[in-house]
Formats: sequence, structure tokens, C-alpha cells
Amino acid sequence: MIFQYKTTPIYYETFGKGSAIVLLHGFLESTTMWKSLIPQLSKNNTVITIDLPGHGKSEVISEIHTMELMAEVVAQILQQLQISKASFIGHSMGGYVALAYTELFSEKVVQLILLNSTSIADSEERKENRNRAIAIMDQNPKAFISMAIGNLFAETSRKKFSKEIEALKAEAYSFPVEGIKAAAKGMRDRKDRTAVFKNFENEKHLILAEDDPILTIEEGRRLAENCNVSLKIIAGGHMSVIENQEAVLAFFQDVFN
Repeated sequence: MIFQYKTTPIYYETFGKGSAIVLLHGFLESTTMWKSLIPQLSKNNTVITIDLPGHGKSEVISEIHTMELMAEVVAQILQQLQISKASFIGHSMGGYVALAYTELFSEKVVQLILLNSTSIADSEERKENRNRAIAIMDQNPKAFISMAIGNLFAETSRKKFSKEIEALKAEAYSFPVEGIKAAAKGMRDRKDRTAVFKNFENEKHLILAEDDPILTIEEGRRLAENCNVSLKIIAGGHMSVIENQEAVLAFFQDVFN
């Protein structure tokens, strides 16, 4: 389905019936990343997947896709679908968007699950890395995408999931470069939403992976303790939906069934 956000086409899909669950993908990903989870999640729930702006089949809105802007896109799609309340699962960047949505519309969030994600803002070092990535995209976007996607996986699982990695790269090569840059700028500039995570009073979870090259378990433990949130640590790297699909699906089955 296509939703017109002002004049920009945004792609989304819906599956099943019941309480709503919104799945928000990460950087250089799309709705396709959730395909293995949808059959189970949609048995008793309405599942909504959205290609965030500049990713998948959605077009670019502006030079910077802030987390607030992407949260507003999500809000308008849910309004069109007449969904007043939903649970949110956000992977990586999708978690940042889910937190921005929660800050804007906390009364509409039933459950909040951050998957390989955090409420903490980028460090100065991380911001510099984003700036370098943006510069590389101007020169050789394909090289950047290839490197970035490979680096999301734990070293021990890159060979095992080589086909999945190549499929992710092939899809991301089709994304507009301006959209990728806009998301990178939005992540770089995002504010710390730890207070939002901490103050959210409904059910909330944090799922992290032991060998995630992006987020450390130590930081995750501190965050979970500070925000009084349940922490689930599983094997694998940053791409838990692929690297440890069984554990992720089992967790979601416990939460939603």
C-alpha cells in the first residue's frame, strides 16, 4: 500500500487481525526484514510494516530525516488505518523512531520493544563516524553500503549468512542515496531519549545480542537498569532477526500470545 505523506509516497503493509503491532526496520533495511516473523505475529494481531522514508519503496522527504519526522509519518499512517493504540518493535534506527513516537504519543503506545537498539544519543566519536559515512556516500555509495551491511553481522556469522547479507546489499543498492544520507544525518542529530524510555510506564523490553558490533552488552545492562526495563540477551550480532531468528520469534511469541 502507498500512503501519501504530503506529496511523498510512503510504502506500508498490513497483515492479520487483532491488536496492532508496528514493526520499524533499521538503517539500510526495509519491510522485507520482517518477513520471517510476520506469519507468527499476524496469527492473533494486526501487523503493520512500514518502509521508513528513503528506504525500501518509500521516497525521500527532506535533506534530513529526523526521528521526529519519521515518527510523524508513522503516526499519519496509523491514523489513516484508524489504529488508536499499538505496540512497537523497533530494530536499531527503528527503535529510535519508536522512541520519538513514544515521546510524541505515549498514550497511544501499548508496548515498546527495542531490538538491537538504544535510547542513548550518538557519542561525538559516533557522530564523526556518521559524517565520514555521509562523505563516502557522496563518492562511492555502493562501497559504503556493502561495508556497512557486512559490519552489522557478528564476525562468526558472516559466512553462515552470506546469502542473506548479499540480499540485503542488493536491496539497499536500490535505495536513493539522498534517502540513506538523510537517515544517517537524522541518527547523528537525534537527541537522547533515555528519559522517555525510563518514564514510559507500560510494558517495555530491550533485546540485545552478545556479539553486536554496534551496541555493547555493558551499555545495554546499564540502560536496562536505569530505565527499569526487562533485558533479554541472545546470541548473534546486530541483525538478530536474521542471525538468531528462533530466539527473537520465541520472545515475541511470549510477549504477544
